[in-house]
Amino acid sequence: MSARILVVDDILPNVKLLEAKLLGEYYDVVTASSGAEALEKVKETRPDIILLDVMMPEMDGFEVCRRLKADSDTAHIPVVMVTALTESADRVSGLEAGADDFLTKPVNDTALMARVRSLIRLKMTVDEWRARESTATSLGVVAEKEEADASIPARILLIEDQEFESTKFVETIESMGHQAVLVTTGAEALAKINQEDFDVVMVSLELEEDGLRFISHLRSNDKTRSIPILMIAQNDIQKIARGLEIGAHDYAVRPVDRNELKARLKSQIKRKRFQDKLKSNYEMSLSMALTDTLTGLFNRRYLNVHLEKLLKEKSEQKKPVAILMLDIDHFKSVNDTHGHQVGDEVLQIFSQRLKERVRDFDIIARTGGEEFVAILVDVTMDRACHIAERLRRGIAKQPFQVSSEAGSLSVTTSIGGIFIQEEDITVEDTLARADKFLYKAKETGRNRVIFEGKGTLNPEDYEEKGRPAIDD
Repeated sequence: MSARILVVDDILPNVKLLEAKLLGEYYDVVTASSGAEALEKVKETRPDIILLDVMMPEMDGFEVCRRLKADSDTAHIPVVMVTALTESADRVSGLEAGADDFLTKPVNDTALMARVRSLIRLKMTVDEWRARESTATSLGVVAEKEEADASIPARILLIEDQEFESTKFVETIESMGHQAVLVTTGAEALAKINQEDFDVVMVSLELEEDGLRFISHLRSNDKTRSIPILMIAQNDIQKIARGLEIGAHDYAVRPVDRNELKARLKSQIKRKRFQDKLKSNYEMSLSMALTDTLTGLFNRRYLNVHLEKLLKEKSEQKKPVAILMLDIDHFKSVNDTHGHQVGDEVLQIFSQRLKERVRDFDIIARTGGEEFVAILVDVTMDRACHIAERLRRGIAKQPFQVSSEAGSLSVTTSIGGIFIQEEDITVEDTLARADKFLYKAKETGRNRVIFEGKGTLNPEDYEEKGRPAIDD
């Protein structure tokens, strides 16, 4: 795993020592000898992780870290403070400034490399979501971005079988305004995880069962893969390093200082919410790219991609597909007479009625204006005709309640349908064929269904007496 690491220290021998160790692990190393130079190097080189000395003249490491974390462009870069300071208060100050860890000189090589690899993995995950969000931005489909809400209480799962320790941890968590859920075994923890969602999992490495194996299990489980794991351990560098390699995010060494635990939990909760918000923003953007904002139906972009894939699968699996093209009759007069707000209401009600009358795995898309397409998969010709008539009848049967003076409008739809079984056909030809029969339905009087190969359907032949509104 290659990465660029910025080493910041005003004492040259310290820089050279860390540089040699990191180069020996094949990392790309950049160096700086002051806080101001470090901030410049971050802008120039975009490091994946920063090893930052605390005691520097003019601008100390705490201030450098605070500035980095205050800038949205650099806030996601992990920072490890490397210093001769050993007091718990110094560690807390570093963590509260935004540092991800605090290593004491002389640095243990095992601890250093384990921490570097762990934080680089975490940054790679965040970078992937940031890249996806950036792609969505370049496509012009990003939703309004929301910041993660740090005021919402977190839910923390604590796995600790030492009663004295667990009491202290629960009190610390609750003093922060968060909720602690205490269990004493991995089996209990897994049961809780399957039932509930958590923001952080705290795991004692001194459980009677193997705490490291439990962490490994969490990392291999889809539901828990991204939940931050905070280890509670004795001062066993080898074991802590192994936990970080397996996938734990952070650790606290016994006896655990309450303030340090608070700072580490705060950091992990913030990390989780930042990553969740990136994911949420991306998924919302993706939804905006693929759906029509007014109706919530899929848009033409999604329809084209989905239909192309479906036609290919149909050819391979010999599963028939029916395509219905629908158009709201006289929709222009609705807009002209009642205004575009009422027109939008008609489109929304129309869309909802369509969604309620197809199967969950069928696709409805708005392709523009008052035109819609329904894709019915794995149906017979007869069943496709029944569904098409159901859609027509579902629109025409009851007036649309709108905000016009009249209070309601009678709306109908014309539908053209085709049934594709074995022939090879492109998306363009498929939609053109369906559109041809939609045009015939409108040309011959509207409020009717015309199917390729069957002509105009007789509604009485396709009444669904006793049938449910939606097929199973």
